[in-house]
Amino acid sequence: MTETTPGDGDLAARVAELELRVAALEGRAATPEPAREDGGGVLAYEGAVTLHHELAWKIRVQPEPLLGLPDGPRTEVIAALGNPVRVAVVRLLASAGPQPAAALQAAAGLGSTGQLYHHLKALTGARIVEQDGRGSYRLRPQATVPVLIVLAAASDIAGQLH
Repeated sequence: MTETTPGDGDLAARVAELELRVAALEGRAATPEPAREDGGGVLAYEGAVTLHHELAWKIRVQPEPLLGLPDGPRTEVIAALGNPVRVAVVRLLASAGPQPAAALQAAAGLGSTGQLYHHLKALTGARIVEQDGRGSYRLRPQATVPVLIVLAAASDIAGQLH
């Protein structure tokens, strides 16, 4: 049995968060240590898709450090995906690849570019979408598989996959 001192959980959560951030910056998946023997368990997701280029992603994380991460960044992602217009933009970018603002505006059924940029600001702020060098928008490669998994999980919870 390993002894723990007060604050070890905070340290473990901070290390797990840093591992995830470094992995995202390097464009690879983090692989935290396997599940502990004390029943902490492990959560995992992975995916390999070929939409506009091949992408593979795999994450394994322990629940306890995951639950200890700051809520701000993850709730920003959830909020960005919690709007039907933004999900329509994400679906178009996932299926059709990079798109100019005019195509996104038309696909989302928005009347003004101001409305579109309001939604794009939320998606870019949450690190889901980025502007490429040609003035088009695209899903961030590091976000593509996780975003599709979030949409799949939401569809599962809503009973759409049964």
